[in-house]
Amino acid sequence: MTTSDSTKRSCCDTSCCPPADPAAVALPLHADHEAVREHVRTGYAKIALGGACGPGGGCCGNAPLDPDALAQAIGYANDELAGVPQSANMGLSCGNPTAIAALRPGEVVLDLGAGGGFDCFIAGPKVGKTGRVIGVDMTPDMLSKARTNISTYRAQTGLDNVEFRLGEIEALPVADASVDVVISNCVLNLSPDKPRVWREIARVLKPGGRVAVSDLALLRPLPESIKADVEALVGCVAGAVLVEESRAMAAAAGLTNIVLQPKPHYIDAMTHWEDPLYRRVIEQLPAGTKPSDFITSLDMSAIKP
Repeated sequence: MTTSDSTKRSCCDTSCCPPADPAAVALPLHADHEAVREHVRTGYAKIALGGACGPGGGCCGNAPLDPDALAQAIGYANDELAGVPQSANMGLSCGNPTAIAALRPGEVVLDLGAGGGFDCFIAGPKVGKTGRVIGVDMTPDMLSKARTNISTYRAQTGLDNVEFRLGEIEALPVADASVDVVISNCVLNLSPDKPRVWREIARVLKPGGRVAVSDLALLRPLPESIKADVEALVGCVAGAVLVEESRAMAAAAGLTNIVLQPKPHYIDAMTHWEDPLYRRVIEQLPAGTKPSDFITSLDMSAIKP
């Protein structure tokens, strides 16, 4: 699969670059939930339109990342990438949830925060013509991109088993006990009400249903200046919670068999690639520390009894 110029997100106009004064994008820590959602929705709308740098992108940095290279580095196989519509992979992943989901033909899969449809199109061939994949995203521009990609997916796979719905992951537009597997890739940390997201996951899962999430989580608390940074929020850093908090929220929602696998090497790779967001994070960390001392990619699985 080749990558389009807009997907690479090479440096664009000055609106995509971090302002000189970080306080210019500070989000008050007491901001209400809808304000947080609107900041995230606006940020990801710009990414969908190809006009802003996002997490994993190199806009305004020295080493723009190829989304395919990032996907391969975090566990996607070449044959998986070859079957994905060109513009679906925008380099927004921090893991491969379909790899830990053990998807089977005929299953119904729900992807939270589907973006351009990348993981939906990875999951589609795994569940086959008797299965179904539903992607949910709250950003209309992302939804439009994902729906546009469906025709290419159909032509490449011969399958018509993927759909996309507009909605927030705190209030999923999905019926109770209707889903076999819930997946998500670097999205749950963006929610301002994570306990509610986990309750929604439990609601839509069938008994025996599975959760397979790749996300960013914290090994130790971040400095307050990073937590208040809008760019860090859109980049999935400021909204991350401690690893054990993720476990506690899943358990409180009634899920069991919870398994967490931290993968700090992802963060080290982003630092090595000099992603502009992670360079800003580094500048605000205590002396002698690095991002992977605080932040980790986290694979998380669970089951609904």
